[in-house]
Amino acid sequence: MRKLRCLDAVLRAHRVKLRKFPFCCAIAARLISGDNLPKLRQSEGIPVTTQRQKILFHSLVAKDAPMMMDLRIARELGYDGIELSAAKMRAFLAAGWTETDLGERLQAFDIPGTGFLMDIERHGEAEASLWQDAAALFNLANVAGAKAVQVITGPVSVATVKTYSEGQPTSGYRGVLGLPRNEQMAITARNLRQLAVMAAERGLILYLEALGWCPLNTVSDQLELIDRTGRDNVKLAVDFWHCFVSGDTPERIAHIDKDAIYGVHVCDSRHFSGGIPDEASLRDVPTGGGVLKLQEWVDAVKSTGYVGWWSGELFCRRQHQDDSFMVAAEMKALLEDLIH
Repeated sequence: MRKLRCLDAVLRAHRVKLRKFPFCCAIAARLISGDNLPKLRQSEGIPVTTQRQKILFHSLVAKDAPMMMDLRIARELGYDGIELSAAKMRAFLAAGWTETDLGERLQAFDIPGTGFLMDIERHGEAEASLWQDAAALFNLANVAGAKAVQVITGPVSVATVKTYSEGQPTSGYRGVLGLPRNEQMAITARNLRQLAVMAAERGLILYLEALGWCPLNTVSDQLELIDRTGRDNVKLAVDFWHCFVSGDTPERIAHIDKDAIYGVHVCDSRHFSGGIPDEASLRDVPTGGGVLKLQEWVDAVKSTGYVGWWSGELFCRRQHQDDSFMVAAEMKALLEDLIH
């Protein structure tokens, strides 16, 4: 009862009553138990842990909240770290805070990754903007104390890819759409290699996530891209949803070399019948409430021998408008049950 009262005190600070949320009883012991609270790096920071499975707070869980609220949620709910949104950090700076302020606010937190750098296959006239965006993001990652930066393929616009697939004229950025696969691979691998060189100069790792509606979207495609870079600071982000809509399965995930995996995005989906996946529609579901058998996906990753961080992504619009503390507590409880 004492442990429950301690948790209740935390939740009351956010106008939440424990008795209204039965699931909190399931996580109370985990959050309050002395056995599960390693020493803090700073007095109010995220626990510093030895090599083990870690559960990160993902900024998308509280999509519309500012960065400081993300940090408060991660700290008070006992997350092991945070996969921090670069957009939220930029908003913090745009509001008048300095880079020194940003670094001080984040000093106590374990930040394995931030992102993202999009459309990494940019070439031709679009290429110059890639290096500019990369330099700015890598600098921001250093200021934040992040260990790595997420990089993603493009085009980010699902509408552009869908229009192209229907044979209709497209405007705006098209990436490598329409090029032979060998050219798509050569251009993307060349850029990824150069980005890895730039990142290494900053002491950063890159973790690649290919979007499910874009070219080169399978696990095999991504591992080939990584291999072609010849760089040891390029790793893979295993994202359950993007794997699912790209045709990959838990069985395929189980055959990935554990050393190639940097982190895992645990997420869900509505039913997908094929074609170009509409992310906004398919991912508008609570994580754990969709069609993916998450335990099978988690077990597949663990079967590789991977030990590292797991980040719960959320694209459910209804939950984005709910109490972010409670949504984040539910996500943490779900990940603990799946992973441990």
